[in-house]
Amino acid sequence: MLIHPDFDPVAFSLGPLHVRWYGLMYLLGFVAGWALGRYRANRPGSGWTAAQVDDLVFYIALGVILGGRVGYVLFYGFGNFLRDPLALLRVWEGGMSFHGGFLGVLLAMALFARKHQKQFWPTIDFIAPLITPGLFFGRIGNFINGELWGRVTDVPWGMVFRQTGDGLPRHPSQLYQAALEGVALFLILWLFSAKPRPTMAVSGVFALSYGVFRFLVEFVRQPDPQLGYLAFGWLTMGQLLSLPLIAVGVILLRLAYRRRASETPARRRVGFNQDSGR
Repeated sequence: MLIHPDFDPVAFSLGPLHVRWYGLMYLLGFVAGWALGRYRANRPGSGWTAAQVDDLVFYIALGVILGGRVGYVLFYGFGNFLRDPLALLRVWEGGMSFHGGFLGVLLAMALFARKHQKQFWPTIDFIAPLITPGLFFGRIGNFINGELWGRVTDVPWGMVFRQTGDGLPRHPSQLYQAALEGVALFLILWLFSAKPRPTMAVSGVFALSYGVFRFLVEFVRQPDPQLGYLAFGWLTMGQLLSLPLIAVGVILLRLAYRRRASETPARRRVGFNQDSGR
């Protein structure tokens, strides 16, 4: 049995300014995504410039932060929102949702693509691998804060989180999610997108893989106390929100490769350069 380290939520202070680990993890995620985007943009024939990547990361940050906050309030605290709509603005109270951030990024990318006269789906294909470092660092931030812990377990690596107040060993589900949504998903997407793929294929792999990973981890993650189990006595909100994501991933892959199969060989070679979004 392991004991969760008693981290100070404040990483460091600069006079009256206190920099928290969770905010620092978000910053690291954006910086890592920016660096990966710059690397991909520098490849010959990428179709991207360094300045476009800089602007892209700014739009992603807006989508993640605004969408993540709105999604959390609507998906996980809608009743409280109806009683107190201003809770949406109190970001210092915490609460972010991946699924909300995902929708926020899609909207932000639609605006970005329009501004830079790029096609929407190739843009989404380009950013898909860049998002995974943010998922990794975000889950590490959850672990440092001792939040979003797992269910009670008897596995040797079960961890006691002081924040639960019950002294029972639990799955360190934040680390499971960091490994799956951050490391494994990055490797899958980075290697898959290293070669030209038909438009929507990389996006489809992202949606399908994340949806499956999140659905599985929810079996060992403690449900949100204000919601509990929502369907059949075992499905959580995270799982219900992941099911449409899995379906979207399957549909995107089907559309991508159906169109790929219908193209002539000559057009297919041209399409590769256009579809890669790089």
